[in-house]
Amino acid sequence: MNKSTHKWSILVTVCLAVFMAMLDITIVNVALPEIQKSFKVSFSSLQWVLNAYTLVYAVMLLPVSKLGDRYGRKTVFISGLAIFVIGSLASGLANDDMWLNLFRGFQGIGGAAMMSLSLTIVTTAFPAKQRGMALGIWSSAVGLAVSTGPLIGGWLVDNLGWRSIFLVNIPVGLLAMLCGWWLIQDNERATEERLDFLGLISSAVLIFSTVFALMQKEQHPSYTWLNWRIVSLLGLAFLALICFIVIERRSKEPLVDLSVFKSPTFVGANIAAFTLGAGLYGGFTYLSVLLQNYMGYSAFETGLKLLVISIFTLILGPLTGFIASKIGNRWLITGALLIGASGVIDIYFRIQTPFKWLYLLPGFILLGISNALVNPPISTAAMNAVESRNVGMASGLLNVFRQVGISFGVVMLGISVTNGYNSSLNHALSRLTQVPTAIKLQLTTLLHHAGPFAGQQIFDSKQARMYQQLPLFQQLHQNVFNAFDHGMKNALVLIAVLLVIGAISAIVLIRDRHTD
Repeated sequence: MNKSTHKWSILVTVCLAVFMAMLDITIVNVALPEIQKSFKVSFSSLQWVLNAYTLVYAVMLLPVSKLGDRYGRKTVFISGLAIFVIGSLASGLANDDMWLNLFRGFQGIGGAAMMSLSLTIVTTAFPAKQRGMALGIWSSAVGLAVSTGPLIGGWLVDNLGWRSIFLVNIPVGLLAMLCGWWLIQDNERATEERLDFLGLISSAVLIFSTVFALMQKEQHPSYTWLNWRIVSLLGLAFLALICFIVIERRSKEPLVDLSVFKSPTFVGANIAAFTLGAGLYGGFTYLSVLLQNYMGYSAFETGLKLLVISIFTLILGPLTGFIASKIGNRWLITGALLIGASGVIDIYFRIQTPFKWLYLLPGFILLGISNALVNPPISTAAMNAVESRNVGMASGLLNVFRQVGISFGVVMLGISVTNGYNSSLNHALSRLTQVPTAIKLQLTTLLHHAGPFAGQQIFDSKQARMYQQLPLFQQLHQNVFNAFDHGMKNALVLIAVLLVIGAISAIVLIRDRHTD
């Protein structure tokens, strides 16, 4: 195999692994109802099927990057694939929710190794002139996995059962392992430097505490930011951050070379990655709620609608390198984030009850273009801003910022939706003067307890059927949908603000090499 063909084969192998890892983050969402029926547990218990993977994945992104530098990127990447395959098999065979949660956490270790080291492997396999196109294809695999997760998951669950979403990873993972072992070569020898164990521990505590605090806020909407659990976790994260900075400054062989943050381009790329994760990817959660719970689409149909966004990654992703070479990463990132913000604003002005798919279509197209154009130049800018010896560490940091951004976005957008929903609903219920106070209080308690994400399910519940004979039942139905519309618009404003912040950071901080 000649050198030119070899590097493209490496890219295909890496994209296969990355697609599988990212798909596993979103594919499980649609399987939760079936898993709940199978194990007969509460929905709150099942949230850890998602959170166990996400939490371990976020915590391990930096350590596996350093392990790749220490023991060889190929070795750690293949080991990550093996861990992921074993975790998938164990998850597919789990006989209760506790074991499933544990195996999902084990999967997260493999997912982090695959995701973090894949970016490094692609960066080092391609020369600078072709790197933009290669990272564009890599980003297309990431974007396609995020967007098609509900579609693929819906089909598998409907036709083969929930265990299939884990077991399908086994043949794909084994194929990627064989190809990776044959094709991938470590361009640089593994280093002999000692592992920075204190840096590893403090960074793990920092990321764990931050993400877990956000998860606690998401799972318990009644908790305020001053709740002792949230304050304790965020306080621990702050202390871990101080310790991490002190340790890394004094270490001769640090986990993170803090000098990389002296590069405005590297800082700007990471801010852009954070706001992209918080705004666009965090927003996918609530767009899915709108499509399923308020517009009545099945999980599979929702996945089809979200393909409008993901399809652009296939069309535009590979071209982003060419576009960036003409206008620069700085302007491409800025423009792509502003296109995304304009798509969100378009949805804001078009969305109204009764919700209709055509209201969302123009905005989805703009979001798809934004998603396709923005990821490759962010990765390219970040990788080009550091020395070759720091590429692995830079890859880990970029993925940490993106993943923590997603967690932050899911929580903050959820708070925005909930606050808008409750405010609108309280106002609407207060105007029902002809309804007895006792019944109004019962309705208020029922609707608040169900929350904004239940949608039509509120009116299909046994409790709600008690009120179906009320003359104002249809008005209540309309009030709930109007309240979600109000809450969703709050979230859309926040998404737009986040994307604009990312765009401003890019234009101010990022400098392309030829303009430095």
